[in-house]
Amino acid sequence: MRITIEQPVVELLGDEMARVMWAWIKERLLEPHLEMNLEPYDLSIQRRDQTDDQITLSAAKAIRRHRVGVKCATITPDDGRLKEFDLKQLWKSPNGTIRNIIGGTIFRAPIVIRSVPRIVRTWEEPIVVARHAFGDQYLCQNVHIPGKGTAKLVFDGADGERQEWKIHDFEGPGVALGMFNTDQSIHEFACACFEYALRSNMPLFLSTKSTILKTYDGRFRDIFEACFDSGGYRDRFKAAGIAYQHRLIDDMVAQAMKSRGGFVWACKNYDGDVQSDSVAQGFGSLGLMTSVLLSPDGEVMESEAAHGTVTAHFRRHQAGEATSTNPIASIFAWTRGLDHRARLDGLEDLSHFAQALEQTCVDVVDQGKMTKDLALAAGREEFLTTEAFIDAVADALNKRWTH
Repeated sequence: MRITIEQPVVELLGDEMARVMWAWIKERLLEPHLEMNLEPYDLSIQRRDQTDDQITLSAAKAIRRHRVGVKCATITPDDGRLKEFDLKQLWKSPNGTIRNIIGGTIFRAPIVIRSVPRIVRTWEEPIVVARHAFGDQYLCQNVHIPGKGTAKLVFDGADGERQEWKIHDFEGPGVALGMFNTDQSIHEFACACFEYALRSNMPLFLSTKSTILKTYDGRFRDIFEACFDSGGYRDRFKAAGIAYQHRLIDDMVAQAMKSRGGFVWACKNYDGDVQSDSVAQGFGSLGLMTSVLLSPDGEVMESEAAHGTVTAHFRRHQAGEATSTNPIASIFAWTRGLDHRARLDGLEDLSHFAQALEQTCVDVVDQGKMTKDLALAAGREEFLTTEAFIDAVADALNKRWTH
């Protein structure tokens, strides 16, 4: 059965091995079954440099307009990449630019496959990391202090009043940063987390370091608590039989490590960036982590794999060698985006297809057909190349979807 998708899906092309896998997934798993209306944007590092990163802005606005985007992993350049590609400047992460335009919250959930041993053996159910997708270190000013002097934080109010806070009296060179967040963004983050927890029927924990950052992190704690009460979530959580709790992040990390999973973990921006990778690895592989960005109203979604562009494998691919790169998270980037398109447009068949493709990936791995990372985790010596794994999924999907 072939499904026609009339409304656009914004496709963001990426870099290196992730882009190679992206093309194979589209060619072998999607195009045989779907007639897609794709609106592509090339977010390769070369194209972003050519357009002074305007291509990223255009892509983000297209996602906001069409409400569905699927993104391949992209390079965020460092000094080495600056020289490698002869870039005009160190362009910002496309993910950060897209998040700032769409807003919302990033939810990263592991793909739990029973045949892949978990490094954290107590984890039986998914741990979903909800990362606040705004502000903090990702939009900060970070500066080098050249020598002796006083660093201050200054606020010039619209009413003309100035407030100053001394940060540090420097006796010599050093570094400083100033970061921010807004009540509105934190409130939207809280509401999105409460809604996601209710839809998933999972308890929610917010982690901060409010004992140290009493005002900054305390604001997150207080706004979550206010939203929990004023938004009616306390009664809804009670009716659903789930709980909400704020924990200090060091305590939360300890509790998470010895838990069995099965909860949503709301983290500030930097914490969520780090903990989502920890959770992914704890469940067996960084290649088994989904990532979706949801707008505050839940209408706009951008989905992607949580891993990077897999540069080392790409170098071998360029040399003509076969690689064994795990494509599952990239496959799930497509399925999660397509499923959102299905929900928006009432396309039941498309939703069934997305679910069938996800289950097929899990089944193929459970049959012992794995890429090298999963095989090593499972203690197996034999593994498939990337293309062979995708072909195995394609064969199994054809049988499942045809029948």
